[in-house]
Amino acid sequence: ITRILESFITMSNSASSIVVYDTTLRDGTQGEGIAFSVADKIRVVKKLDEFGIDMIEGGWPGSNPRDKAFFEAVRDVELKHAKLAAFGSTRRAGVRTDEDPQIRGLLEADTPVVTVFGKTWMLHVTEVLHTTAEENLNMIEDSVRFLVEQGKEVIYDAEHFYDGYMDNPQYALETLNAAARGGAQWIVPCDTNGGMMVDDLYDITSDVVNHFPDHQIGFHGHNDCGLGVALSIVAIQAGAQMVQGTINGYGERNGNANLTSIIPNLSLKMGYSLQCEKNLTQLKRLSHFVAEMANLASDPKAPYVGNSAFAHKGGVHADAAAKVARSYEHIEPARVGNHQRILVSDLSGRSNLKMKAEELGISVEKTAEELKPLLEEIKQLEHQGYSFEAADGSFALLLSRYLKGHKPSFELISYRVIVEYDETHGEIVSEATVKIKVDGSIHHEVVEGNGPVAALDHALRKALKKSYPSIDTVKLCDYKVRILDSKEGTDARIRVQVDSTDGKNLWATVGASENIIEASWEALRDSVEYKLMHHQSEDSKQ
Repeated sequence: ITRILESFITMSNSASSIVVYDTTLRDGTQGEGIAFSVADKIRVVKKLDEFGIDMIEGGWPGSNPRDKAFFEAVRDVELKHAKLAAFGSTRRAGVRTDEDPQIRGLLEADTPVVTVFGKTWMLHVTEVLHTTAEENLNMIEDSVRFLVEQGKEVIYDAEHFYDGYMDNPQYALETLNAAARGGAQWIVPCDTNGGMMVDDLYDITSDVVNHFPDHQIGFHGHNDCGLGVALSIVAIQAGAQMVQGTINGYGERNGNANLTSIIPNLSLKMGYSLQCEKNLTQLKRLSHFVAEMANLASDPKAPYVGNSAFAHKGGVHADAAAKVARSYEHIEPARVGNHQRILVSDLSGRSNLKMKAEELGISVEKTAEELKPLLEEIKQLEHQGYSFEAADGSFALLLSRYLKGHKPSFELISYRVIVEYDETHGEIVSEATVKIKVDGSIHHEVVEGNGPVAALDHALRKALKKSYPSIDTVKLCDYKVRILDSKEGTDARIRVQVDSTDGKNLWATVGASENIIEASWEALRDSVEYKLMHHQSEDSKQ
C-alpha cells in the first residue's frame, strides 16, 4: 500500500510543471561583491534560456541606468524558451498609476512579463510608505490593473508576506485580494526576511492556496536561517506552482533560495515536472558559468554542483565509491553534469571534455587518444590558475590544437609595455610595443592607450590588421581580474578573463600568471586567435 501511495504522489507531482523563475540578475545582484555588466547579463540570460529556465527577471529598469541599458540591449536577443521579466514596485502613494515614472519604466522595458511588488506588512505600510492601509490596497490593485491592461503578464510579489500574515493575517490576505482584483496572473508570497520556519510556512502557504483556488501561486524565499531551499520545497508541497530563486543562491544578506539545489531536489528527489529537467546534465556548468560572470569563486561544497559534491578522499569511502558509486553518492553525478572524484587518483575527466567538445560543435569519441594529453594539459593549466568554465574561446583553441592540429595565425616575437607618469602634464601615459610574425613577415607596432592592457590590445590588433582585416571588428567588451591566492599579496597569481565581440558573436578567453600583464596578454592573444580561427574566410574574400 505504501508503494502504491508513493507512486500516486509522484504521478500527481508530475502532472503539472513547476515554473522556475530566476532573479539572479536582479535580486542576485544585491549580494555583496556582485556586479554584472550589461554584457555579463546578456550572456547569463542566454545561458539561463538554453538551460530551460521559464522566466528570467532581468532587473529593475527604474532603479539604475545599467538595468535600463540592459533592457534596451536584450531586445536584440532571441530567447528560445524563457520569458523575460522587468521588476518594479507599485505606484507611489497619492500618484496616478499612468503618471508614475517607475511604472512607465516597466512598460518601456518592453518585456512580456512584469513583476510588481507591494507591501503586506502594516509595519511597512505605516512606517516605510507613510500611507494608510486603504491607500496601500489601492496602490496594489491600480498598479496591477494598469499593467494588465497594457497586455502584460503580471506577477505580484507580496513583499514580507509571511511577516505580515503573522502580524495581521486578515490584512495580509486582503493585499493579495487587491492584486487578484487587478488581474494578476501570479500571486507570489515572499519570505523577504528569510526568517520563517518550515511548519509555519507550510500552513500559511496552504491558507493562501485555499483562499485563491483560481490563481497561480508562487513562492520567493531567502536564506537568512539557512532554510531557503527547504522553505521553497515546502511551499511547492503546500500547493505553490512557481519557485523563485537565484543561481548559486546569490542575493542580499545570506542570499536567496538556491535554484541549483531546488531544481534537482524537485526533479530528481520528489518527482515534480520542470521544463528544465531535460537539461539537468548542464546544471554544474550553468552554476560555474554564472559564478565566473559574477567574478566569484564557485563554492566547492555546493550541493549537486560543487567540485567537492562527489569527491572522496582515501580510506574506506574512496575504495567503496570507486567500486560501487551509489554506496556513497546519493545520485549519479552525471545527472547534474558533475562527476565522481577520487582525490588520491582522479578517475574522471574525459567524458567532460567530450561533452564540452560537442557543445562547441566538435565531434569526438570519448576514448580518442588525443584526449589523453589534452586532459593532462587542462589539469596542469587549472592547477596553474586557468579556468575554462566561462572561457569557451580559450577552450575551443585548446581543443582545435589537439583534435584538428590547429596552428596559430601569428607568432609572437616580443612585446613591451611602459607606464610612465608625466609630471609636467600630470598624466599617466601607457605605451605598448608588439612585434609578431605572420607568414614570414614581421609586423612591429607601437601604440598608446588609456591603460597598459588597452595599449597592448590596440598594438596587437594593429599589427594583425594588414594580414587579417576582419580583426578590426573585434572589440574588448569586458575585462575581469581575480586574485587566486590573496595570502600572497602583490605576489599572488592572477587570472584574467576577457570578453570579446565582433558585433555578432561573443566569446571569452582566459590567462593566468603572477604578472598581470602576461595574464592579460594570454587572454588578449586567445581572443584574437579565436576570431581568426573561425573567420579567416572573411579575409580571403577581401
